[in-house]
Amino acid sequence: MSRITQSMSQLLTSFGPGAMMDLPTRSVLVAGLDHWDARQTAFKSIEEPRLAALLHKVLSENNRWDPSKPVKFRTPPIARDVRNGAEPDGVQVRVFPTWFTCEGLSASGAPDPRRRRLVRWEDLEANGRKKFQRPEDRKKVDVTPIRFVGACEKGHLQDIDWKWLVHRGDKCAEPMWIEEEGSSADPANIRIGCDCGRPSVSLADAFKPGFLGMCHGRRPWLDSHEPGCGERLHFLSRSATNTYFAQTVTVISLPTQEDALSTAIRRHWTSLQGATDPHFVSVLRNVPEIGAALSGYDDAEVHARIVQLREAATLDAAQDPKIAEFDLLGSGRAVIGSDGPREPLFAETLADLKNVKPKTIDDEDFIDSIVAVHRLKAVMCLYGFTRLEPSPTIAEAMLEDVRLAVDGAPLAEFTDWLPAMEQLGEGIFIKLRSAALRTWAARTKVRLRSDLLERGLLRHDQKQGTRQANPGLPYLLLHSLSHALMQEIALECGYPLSSLKERVYALASSRSDVPDRFGLLIFTASAGAQGTLGGLAEVAERTPELIKSALERLRLCSNDPVCADHDPSLAGGERHLHGAACHSCLLVPETSCERRNVFLDRALLVETVANVDAEMFP
Repeated sequence: MSRITQSMSQLLTSFGPGAMMDLPTRSVLVAGLDHWDARQTAFKSIEEPRLAALLHKVLSENNRWDPSKPVKFRTPPIARDVRNGAEPDGVQVRVFPTWFTCEGLSASGAPDPRRRRLVRWEDLEANGRKKFQRPEDRKKVDVTPIRFVGACEKGHLQDIDWKWLVHRGDKCAEPMWIEEEGSSADPANIRIGCDCGRPSVSLADAFKPGFLGMCHGRRPWLDSHEPGCGERLHFLSRSATNTYFAQTVTVISLPTQEDALSTAIRRHWTSLQGATDPHFVSVLRNVPEIGAALSGYDDAEVHARIVQLREAATLDAAQDPKIAEFDLLGSGRAVIGSDGPREPLFAETLADLKNVKPKTIDDEDFIDSIVAVHRLKAVMCLYGFTRLEPSPTIAEAMLEDVRLAVDGAPLAEFTDWLPAMEQLGEGIFIKLRSAALRTWAARTKVRLRSDLLERGLLRHDQKQGTRQANPGLPYLLLHSLSHALMQEIALECGYPLSSLKERVYALASSRSDVPDRFGLLIFTASAGAQGTLGGLAEVAERTPELIKSALERLRLCSNDPVCADHDPSLAGGERHLHGAACHSCLLVPETSCERRNVFLDRALLVETVANVDAEMFP
């Protein structure tokens, strides 16, 4: 086991516990949270009661969290100056896979680059284990981690048993080989053989159901396994994108109008939220920071306020966290939040946009208000991961009947905290008129387009064996507009498109109600300087012009007519969750999109060469 250091955002999105990572001489697996540095100097605690209550509710209901434990947040280990040869703070990793390939010899004794020997980790030299000593000529040769691993739908991960694959249970001690027959790395051109003379196996067969055998419940990022898994192993390339899908949730921190006691409690919420009685508060006063913050208040008063805040957080957790964000940003107040260095949100609603508002059908105003968000704080938390198939967002899991073919995997054996990070930034919020969207959605051609997109979703579910929630036609419209606007903003204000993010609001007050809250938040937030440049909030006044320019660009795509004519409901096709959308018009970097670049259709926004007559903006 070794130790590495990564950026916070990478550890929460791409390289969290259970993710594989390529190093110069081997591939490693990031260990569980139990093996991350837990020294007080290695991390920073994060206070976000709304997010803590939300995750406690959702994870407890899904048996992924002990209901008796409060959810606490910490940053991943933070790099610091290291002196006197001390080991830096970081996370531990484990070598995986433990099968390697090395240069082999042909029958004549010459090196054969197309026939490589398969060796195990324990076969390598003891000193550093970077080379393998060939028995034939005692030469030490470099090794490379094998490219293929096995995973199951419960998130388990293991080495493929190459000996079993060739011998099907018969014992054999002869050397194993991987042989490449073609000029490409296609598995169909790769065979696994043995010197014992058994027929070699083509890796093209590895994709057949059951060919790799059953999963053994391995969890190499943790210290335990789950025997008796019962799922079939799936053949994966260790560098493929479907080996790891992080389960993350992000909330925008909101200002609260509260007195000094509530403010003090929230700043130490991680420690105080579990208070069971006034005596518990009395004990916590021995911590100097907490004692100073609660000075002047008796224990009973502090405990009563903690109970009150805890109950309020529980009520907030019962609804989509976006609802509170929308209600505040779309409130119409001239000033939202306050302009202070420690305040989580400061925004201003723009006053006069009449001369440049784009018009929809029936000449109704489409934009209700635009808010320049000068400062915001986004808190992102990693709470699990899946393999083979991405999970739904946490809002979908809360509010919809979402059924996946895969299960979320745990981040640790035993822990009472989750990795999180705070990102500071700015943004633009756009509140849209619900009447305009309802008028548009009632048109006959729009309903026909909606039916086509819904058939595409059903086709996707049949193909993948899943049941995904339909976000609804208004969401597709706003999501497509958001992507178009992000691309236009990136051209205008100088931010790289990958640094922009979106939050799409197509919300209802309850599960049975029709959505009545519609809006977009385009923001940039990061731990570095890109989130504090001020350029995004400055272009808020030009948002209507940017929308007009973005819509004009969407009328013609360089992939038309193929893009515009795409039918997501075709059985033999792909991209069942897209309408008219491709990399040339609507798709953005995965880090920018809240729905992994699906549920997009520019035909809902503007007229395309397909002329489906379902556009919002004629």
